Amino acid sequence: MKALTHGRFRGLDGHAALFDLSTGPAAAPFATLRIAILERDIGRVTLRRPDGYCLDRGWAIAPDRSEPPFEGRLRDDFAGFSNPTPTVSQEGSIVTVLAAGLSAQVRLDPFGIAWRRDGEDQPFLRDRPTQAYFLSRRTGAVLHAMERHEGERHYGLGDKAGPLDRTGRRFAIDAVDPCGFDAELSDPLYKMLPFFIVDGARGAHGIFYDNLALGSVDLGCTLDNYHGLFRSYRAEDGDLDYYVLAGPTVPEVTRRFSWLTGGQAFAPRWTLGFAMTTMTIADAPDADARITGFIEDCRRHGIRCDSFHFGSGYTSIGNRRYVFNWNRDKFPDPAATMARLKAAGMQPVTNIKPCLLDDHPRLTEARANGILVANGETGEPAVAQFWDGLGFHVDFTNPKGRRWWADGIRDALLAYGVTSVWSDNNEFEIWDEDAVCDGDGRPYPQALARPAQALLMHKLAYETQAAEAPDKRPYTITRAGSAGIARYGQTWSGDNETSWKTLRFNLTQGLNMSLSGLYNIGHDVGGFHGPSPGPELLCRFVEFCALWPRMVMNSWKTSGIVNTPWMHPSVLPEVRSAMNLRHSLIPYLYTQMWRAAAGDVPAVRPLLWDFAEDAIAAAVEDAFMLGPDLLVAPVLEEGATTREVYLPAHPGGWYEWHDGTPFEGGQVVTIAAPLGRLPLFVRAGAIVPVEDENGLMAIAFGTSAHAGSSVVYIDDGETADWRSKGKIIELRLRPDNDGFILDVGGGELAAPLRARGVGVPNLRLAGTAK
Repeated sequence: MKALTHGRFRGLDGHAALFDLSTGPAAAPFATLRIAILERDIGRVTLRRPDGYCLDRGWAIAPDRSEPPFEGRLRDDFAGFSNPTPTVSQEGSIVTVLAAGLSAQVRLDPFGIAWRRDGEDQPFLRDRPTQAYFLSRRTGAVLHAMERHEGERHYGLGDKAGPLDRTGRRFAIDAVDPCGFDAELSDPLYKMLPFFIVDGARGAHGIFYDNLALGSVDLGCTLDNYHGLFRSYRAEDGDLDYYVLAGPTVPEVTRRFSWLTGGQAFAPRWTLGFAMTTMTIADAPDADARITGFIEDCRRHGIRCDSFHFGSGYTSIGNRRYVFNWNRDKFPDPAATMARLKAAGMQPVTNIKPCLLDDHPRLTEARANGILVANGETGEPAVAQFWDGLGFHVDFTNPKGRRWWADGIRDALLAYGVTSVWSDNNEFEIWDEDAVCDGDGRPYPQALARPAQALLMHKLAYETQAAEAPDKRPYTITRAGSAGIARYGQTWSGDNETSWKTLRFNLTQGLNMSLSGLYNIGHDVGGFHGPSPGPELLCRFVEFCALWPRMVMNSWKTSGIVNTPWMHPSVLPEVRSAMNLRHSLIPYLYTQMWRAAAGDVPAVRPLLWDFAEDAIAAAVEDAFMLGPDLLVAPVLEEGATTREVYLPAHPGGWYEWHDGTPFEGGQVVTIAAPLGRLPLFVRAGAIVPVEDENGLMAIAFGTSAHAGSSVVYIDDGETADWRSKGKIIELRLRPDNDGFILDVGGGELAAPLRARGVGVPNLRLAGTAK
């Protein structure tokens, strides 16, 4: 690569400042660089080679929920941003680009950019003073290096393994199928998401690299005496095009990144219930009978299950899987199977995979229609290794491929009563260097945008379901993809291993997914791969997963033993208790998911989100906040019957959920944590909505200020027009001479609201007698 160390200011180009970059003061221009301020807290830097962009479009950027087309958003499209007109000044070798809220100070020799917020003397982000930009003429590789400071913490990068703080590690920007991954050490996993947050003495900021090629992010792993402390991003190909999110807090960075990439889809309410899937049931010769048996087992054991997710075995011929093919020996009447599940209160969800095996019954048709990712040299479909053998991937950048896939979803699945589809094994591991995507008539190398295929597969599933039921919100799931997948639905941490270690590091993996704008997330309950969980580990897994947005029990074990809530009768009451806790809190969780969709606020987040001023809370990695009110501290150690929990400093302190015991904030407490009792705390002043067989109840928790407020979001649970048809019920606690009154406003409820106080004496609803 060449170090681009010298710049020449060329002037304004529209709303952007334009610079020529070269390798030395007398060298010819090697590339052009544009600096734009898009919003008062968003800057953008784009490096362009003399012959143009490697890929002139992308699919991640969707400011303020402006949906990109399947063809992608042009890289030079500035729509959706306020684009304030900048002021540009030059003094010697320093050029300053300034707009409301943000400035970029550009040093021409050696070239580098320093970003400042209004009113701040020190830059919050500065390029490495020694050789910050590199570009390869031979391979297409690019590199950007930034100055790093001691004490900075790093978050994000999507579903990466390891601790919450990423500092000191290097991560691959790549995606594979790492079944049974080590939740502490494995890399890469499923998603390619080069976005990270830096938090330190200068506040927080974020950087997102809009590049879908293979690469890496180094957050202090590399030390080089010639350069001082630095962090860097490298891509093996593609364009250097990055967005600077000024913060200055972690929540502001995450929310802005969510806004930038299109936000979070709002899933139907039933998706917050417990769900079940396993490869083993659908793989079995008597699969249909086993589903009937599962329905009966749920009834017999008192387990509420709101959806059943079909593993891909329903598509099998022999021991191989063929998307959109129903195995009629195992499922003689798919429509009847779907109806049976729905009658039991379980919505059916089916697994689909984008690779057609080399003996797929419809492969000849697919090849004739030219809908597969092709080898650009031969014109033949590009061969890829898949789970059951060799195969060929459907090209979702091809309009004909999308039509074929949408027809399959509609005719082979939705027509039989399937409610939703789950896009799986969509990492697009096509390693043929000549593989080419159709690109909607403008082909490009597959290597430039592998995760775009997964995003478009996810988008197509969402839009196909929406077209079939336009009055309902779709529910779609994807395992892989890039920034932007949240705007279509749910994802999860993938095929985790059954182990105690997984609990601890799935927790931090999930928190970093939330900080990366992926808000509808969860983990395979009980562990997907590896040994079957024993009674204690199963119960702790259920507790751990009980208060994430997604709670799906999913497993594939070589023993053939299926993870089920009742697999260990000795802990079934405790498992049931944890699941019942989840179902009782669905009104609260549903409200948090509404906040995620409406306001870019994650439901699950680290304690540093809500208690940034508390240095101890900011370092906690074994607990999380569910919304602003609930602190969840799952048991993560084998044999533990107590749990130490740090409760952040908070006026009025905290209340233990199960028995209402009050605790002061700003201290570590030790509480009993027997099996089935998930350690859960509520901040004083919270009003938490719950539901039981008698309907909705508001539980008010005491506060030293004798006041509290909250909202509950209510709709029919599935309306597509949720922004206008939903009700926002306002709850407000106030004292009077006889105790406390709970005021309820914002709309009529279908049934009377009940109220209960914890640390709130003589609580009454407004308008009721003492």
